[in-house]
Amino acid sequence: MTSKKNRRSNNCHYGCAVEAALDVIGNKWKGVILFHLLDGKKRFNELRKLIPSVTQRMLTLQLRELESDKIVCRKVYPVVPPKVEYSLTALGLELQPILLSLRKWGARFMK
Repeated sequence: MTSKKNRRSNNCHYGCAVEAALDVIGNKWKGVILFHLLDGKKRFNELRKLIPSVTQRMLTLQLRELESDKIVCRKVYPVVPPKVEYSLTALGLELQPILLSLRKWGARFMK
């Protein structure tokens, strides 16, 4: 079985489009991160406060993967202390209707 990392680095073809989409956003935290970025730019600590159950390491890893997949843009400002903002790219913004539908479905499911 090919791991996610190997599949991306080897340009392996996906079985279907759903598999490709879930490979990019299918992690437990990625959807939550993307949902919070729908409101606009966020700094790392803002995301930590919005998602208190995610560890710092996991948030960092997920943001890096989203950046690598061109879903999230990371902007570093040349100031001390360092200032970094995360925002959705144009490709990431295309996920808005999907994320809002997931929120709506999740709310119904929780009832």
